[in-house]
Amino acid sequence: MIDFLLNFEQWLPVLLNNYGVWIYAILFLIIFAETGSVFMFFLPGDSLLIAIGALCSTTDVVHLHYMAILLCLASILGYSVNYYTGKVLGLKFFNDHSRYFKPEYIVKTNRYFMKHGGKTILIARFIPFVRSFAPFAAGSGHMPIASFTAYNIAGGIIWIVSLLAIGYGLGNILSWLGHIF
Repeated sequence: MIDFLLNFEQWLPVLLNNYGVWIYAILFLIIFAETGSVFMFFLPGDSLLIAIGALCSTTDVVHLHYMAILLCLASILGYSVNYYTGKVLGLKFFNDHSRYFKPEYIVKTNRYFMKHGGKTILIARFIPFVRSFAPFAAGSGHMPIASFTAYNIAGGIIWIVSLLAIGYGLGNILSWLGHIF
């Protein structure tokens, strides 16, 4: 099971053969889970997106445009859920009796997100562990929702589209090289 989760992108052709168009729902749930929870940081987001792009270039069952729209939606919704989780539960972790989470940390986090929150939300998409933690920290640090939403949407679209495009291009190159040799 752990091997399956850590090397999910290698199982894509098998899943496509077994589940057909249900692959859209499976991939939606994986991207949503990775971005929507601090505890799902181990899911293979970047490599999975590149593999999906390559798969889109080699099959007629999975279409790049539909996949991009669906995964952008999953990514944006996941970050929104993670933000609200941080907003609701974040303060519960910060109390005077906690060994690691001190109330002054929330003040520092708040100041940080007021100053650098937008850049963090945008860039965090491309850094695996940070990708899962940044929206939670933004919520617990009280980053303004309007600012978070704008950077969430921009970051989600840039992350999904760029990695799918890289995979699609690599898939086409490999397919072209396969025809030559």
